[in-house]
Amino acid sequence: MWQNVLLVIVLLVLFCFRDVRKPVFFPPGPSWFPLIGSGYYVLKLLKHFSFHHLMWTELVNRFGPVVGLKLGRDRVVIVSGMDAIRELYCKDEFNGRPDGFFFRIRSFDKRLGVVFTDGENWDMQRRFSIKALKTLGMGTAGMAYHLEKEAEELIHHFRKLSRTNNPISMHNAFDISVLNIIWTLIAGKRFHLSDKRLEWITETIHKSFRVIDMSGGVLNQFPSFRHVFPVLSGFTPLVNLLKPLWEFLNDTINLIDNKPRLPEENDCLITLYLRELQKSNIHSSFSSEQLLCLCLDLFQAGSETVSNTLGFGIAYMLHNPQVVKKVHQELDNVVGRYRLPLLDDRRSLPYVEAVICEIQRIANVAPLAIAHRTLQPVQLGAYVVPKNTITMVSIYSLHMDRAYWNDPEVFRPERFMDETGSKLITHEYFLPFGAGKRRCLGESLAKSNLFLFFAAFMHAFIIEPAGEGHLPELDGIDGITLSPKPYYVALKERLI
Repeated sequence: MWQNVLLVIVLLVLFCFRDVRKPVFFPPGPSWFPLIGSGYYVLKLLKHFSFHHLMWTELVNRFGPVVGLKLGRDRVVIVSGMDAIRELYCKDEFNGRPDGFFFRIRSFDKRLGVVFTDGENWDMQRRFSIKALKTLGMGTAGMAYHLEKEAEELIHHFRKLSRTNNPISMHNAFDISVLNIIWTLIAGKRFHLSDKRLEWITETIHKSFRVIDMSGGVLNQFPSFRHVFPVLSGFTPLVNLLKPLWEFLNDTINLIDNKPRLPEENDCLITLYLRELQKSNIHSSFSSEQLLCLCLDLFQAGSETVSNTLGFGIAYMLHNPQVVKKVHQELDNVVGRYRLPLLDDRRSLPYVEAVICEIQRIANVAPLAIAHRTLQPVQLGAYVVPKNTITMVSIYSLHMDRAYWNDPEVFRPERFMDETGSKLITHEYFLPFGAGKRRCLGESLAKSNLFLFFAAFMHAFIIEPAGEGHLPELDGIDGITLSPKPYYVALKERLI
């Protein structure tokens, strides 16, 4: 018996020694402990800073621009600063996506969709998606018309609300309009802005981004915890949010599949995908489950960041009335008072564009972008990152870099304009859509959405804090993305 006890002790010691041993040339970071890695240290920092991106920033301040740690069984590397981030985006070895319980749970314990997949299957689905979206008119005059009509509907809706003299919820006010744009591409139809079904859909999408952070949290590091702590681990809340989205999308797919249509009718992405499934020589990555997960990816990612950015944008306008005055002046000079802005006006409205860029920079809706995974051991600066390491890029570190921006905490749109104030300029430290091969595939559509909805709203209304006049908080709600805290406004129509 004593021999067995001794053997168990020896095995435990060897396990602990192996579990805390860092790979050779691994980036510096907090100490590792058996099983939990740096988990306790990270949780302690998170409790202090409340936001994951601020907690990661503190680690960068302590250990340098490339920080290595272990969370449960996952090796994690945080990459910060322009030099390290540029090197990461240039190397294909970083182009994988994490593979774990959290990243599979939304796709039926498989690697499906285009957000959390990599390799040949991802490449095929991404190519199909880009081709399908172009076929459906993304980037064409037809899509511009849909965007402009949606903006017109939104302004008409807000005008009716403003005449009631009731406070208007602004943190989520753009949700349905933004969702309608992507939904028109996915399913070939739009929702009415007063449709009650959209309230729970948009709220469900927002909540699904707040359950767990981008690293996957405890649910990814210790999946078995879901059996003991189903709520605390995030498992039950996440599944309860995903189920109605799966059901809604599946019902939509079945409805479109059973609808009579012409053989060459191209009315939506679902139709194009269903037609692809009928081919005899399709790639093995195409399936009914893949279609549902692709729709879920586009449905969530295509609406969450844009609507959050617009929600933050109006909050920042309330804090910066001098900016609002300049926005109104430029819109009046270029557009006039007898119509709403069009996409064709974009080039003639550099200050409005600069304001939108500054909102994206300072709001940092996706402060850590989407997590990467190393496909092979790869050198990053002086360090070696092992295969299958989760790597997270701190876009926040670029957008708030004091050495580059001088006063990053100040809302100053002029930083995106040339010395004459007549031309928009670009900054290498401004990457709201990421970079490299995994750059956001809906970037052009997102930019058009941001411009048209923001410009139309600002052109049509004067905004004031509702009630006692308290300005909205700007720090947001933490999650995979940052979302604005609830706030309300009073709207007044700008007179012609």
